[in-house]
Amino acid sequence: MVSGTLHNAHQPDSFAFTKANLEKVDQIILKYPEGKQQSAVMPLLDLAQRQIAEKGPYGPYPTGGGWVTRAAMDEIARILDMPPVKVYEVATFYTMYNLNPMGKYHVQICGTTPCMLCGAKDITKACKSTLGIEYGETTDDGMFTLSEVECMGACCNAPMVQINDDYYEDLTVEAIVNILEDLKAGKSVKPGPQQGRKGSEPIKNAV
Repeated sequence: MVSGTLHNAHQPDSFAFTKANLEKVDQIILKYPEGKQQSAVMPLLDLAQRQIAEKGPYGPYPTGGGWVTRAAMDEIARILDMPPVKVYEVATFYTMYNLNPMGKYHVQICGTTPCMLCGAKDITKACKSTLGIEYGETTDDGMFTLSEVECMGACCNAPMVQINDDYYEDLTVEAIVNILEDLKAGKSVKPGPQQGRKGSEPIKNAV
């Protein structure tokens, strides 16, 4: 897993939400009943991770990807008036929170049975070959981090990968290589099924 450890070597000394995100913090906390504000810990961790992704590198990579620093967790604990260890417990339990510096693009390959039966091994091999990294590693330029994940609920469109917030489905080796190369080149790529169908409708001309 890329989620990592609280003790990695790239921990900034401080973290502060931006003015715009502080307004979002207030809006998020207001969703919870009086006395239950600590339940906002999960969306605040997500907000911190997204801010770090947007603001750039908090670590060794030049591009910067979304992850949650220990300083960010401590700030969330202060805002919610809860012991920092309680925030650490949430952040280390859920794999959607990354605790290591990440690449700009987090490529998450589904390795569960439906995707595996539909060619996930070939997709994995193509990703590793194209990027020159293994699972849990980040390219030297900080552009890509590669992970294997469990089912993400797109079984009818297997095989699939998630890159940041987007799903890429109905993949072939050629399709995933093209997606990665386009991202490298700074081009926009269209998420969703890659064989022309909409949603999970039948593939045209399928046997």
